[in-house]
Amino acid sequence: MTDMNESFTGRKERFRPIATLLSLALLPLSGFATDIYVPSLPDMAADLHISNLQIQFTITIFLVSYGVSQLFIGSILDSFGRYRIGIASLLIFSLASFAIATTHSITVMYLMRVIQGITVGAVMAGKRVYFVDVFTGDKLKHYLSLFSIIWSTGPIVAPFVGGWLQTLFGWQASFYALAGVALVFALLEFIFNEETLRQRASFQLRHVVSVYGNMLSTRSFVLGISLLGLAYSMVMVYNMTGAFIVEHHLGYSVVSAGYCALVLGFAWMVGGFISKAMIHRSFFTKLALNTGLQLVIALLMLSSGRATDNLYILVIFAFLIHVGAGFTFNNYMTYCMMQFPKNAGVASGLIGGFTFAIVSGLSYLMVKVLPAKDGVNLGLSYLILILVSILTVYFAFREETVRRRAMALS
Repeated sequence: MTDMNESFTGRKERFRPIATLLSLALLPLSGFATDIYVPSLPDMAADLHISNLQIQFTITIFLVSYGVSQLFIGSILDSFGRYRIGIASLLIFSLASFAIATTHSITVMYLMRVIQGITVGAVMAGKRVYFVDVFTGDKLKHYLSLFSIIWSTGPIVAPFVGGWLQTLFGWQASFYALAGVALVFALLEFIFNEETLRQRASFQLRHVVSVYGNMLSTRSFVLGISLLGLAYSMVMVYNMTGAFIVEHHLGYSVVSAGYCALVLGFAWMVGGFISKAMIHRSFFTKLALNTGLQLVIALLMLSSGRATDNLYILVIFAFLIHVGAGFTFNNYMTYCMMQFPKNAGVASGLIGGFTFAIVSGLSYLMVKVLPAKDGVNLGLSYLILILVSILTVYFAFREETVRRRAMALS
């Protein structure tokens, strides 16, 4: 691995700062692709004459395809590079967004959401790897610790923008906006970025399987990915149900639902900032404290009962839980991304793939078992996810203890 000043040797070396800024700016794309139309879900269901669960499935199917694509895209990125794949993916994503905006067929919408998930997966995996390609040491750790903070601008800004677009122009406007943003980024990437992969890996099935097997046999890595999925599932459960609770159960407008999503997106960012500030503190001590506090907040939320029918009380409880989720996610994203620097593309793909496979499965299961009814159901969903997170942190701590003892004996 070389330092950034040595990594870029191509004709676009003078654009290094812009290329890095573009890579950071693309990190929230997956959040925008899911959250910009969250306030429009009730109106979309009514306009398309389908059920709430059917329109919520557009989020689930995106997450599934987004996750699955990253399971395979990593080895492709390590063998064929990041640059051209990234630009092509942005262009295809733009076309899929335009198709969604112009269709009234839920089947077409599902298909386009699958295409969006695959292409965003390629973009996100490539952009996470960019920093491993270009930076080393403390500088790399610094950028990796910024990932969840910068990513959280998607959940913060997207629902707010989507709420106003819905109010002014209808739900289609959100997808036109996604199409336009992707086109602009594709052009900027073409002008300012270049290939950052310096040594291509052999694309041989035996080698690829060996790399995947090595990573998936590393228990600490797998447990870390599990915690990433559990943390983001807390956010996604609200994203899939919040608009229905705020607009249908509590009787507020779509703009109000957008404001609530904005506040909760900010909560994720706060968790990331707290995590970055505590980066040198004992890893498992701070995680145990964080999940313990989340458990207390979830229990208080449930014990409040119908008090959560007050929008402000509901948002306060959700805000605190989302802060904890952002804290966990930021810690484990940094941890997982630094485990396999020689196969950064595969690692990035596995992290994104399995994280969002967990998110899509858990969030859809929660919404199906505990529908978008009220704050009590939301609190129950949080409680279940937090309890599983506490159990996972325990196993991760035990695995790390065993690993350290083995190293001491050797």
